[in-house]
Amino acid sequence: MKKELKLYRPDIDSVVEVPYAESSVHAGFPSPADDFMEGQLDLNSLVIRHPEATFFARVEGDSMKDEGIIEGDILVVDKAIQPYDGCLAVAYIDGEFTLKRIKMESEKILLVPANPKYKTIEITPNNEFVIWGVVNWVLKNV
Repeated sequence: MKKELKLYRPDIDSVVEVPYAESSVHAGFPSPADDFMEGQLDLNSLVIRHPEATFFARVEGDSMKDEGIIEGDILVVDKAIQPYDGCLAVAYIDGEFTLKRIKMESEKILLVPANPKYKTIEITPNNEFVIWGVVNWVLKNV
């Protein structure tokens, strides 16, 4: 049974500002000064560079698990970013969406998984193929 990628448009009309601490987060004892917040941060403005070309997608499957991308994570995918060698991208191949690392060689394009149980996919002229967008954020629920 094929799983379909679920795509979502971001709601860019609303602004959700949350408190933002300018200081970094330490793994040891917190500083008493960290109780003072520095301002507000709008998550939309942080993760969305090109509102009209951005969509969200929920990850299904485990082909990218060795990069820490697991089922249920949310991808922020930007169609306005030109794909480049080594980018993480959502590709459409032969009727299905897939999340893979793009490897561009002189004569071929490879879709590289981050799980040894999956094979690298070599794109041929026989494939229906397009890079749908470049992933620029992965949102996780930890």
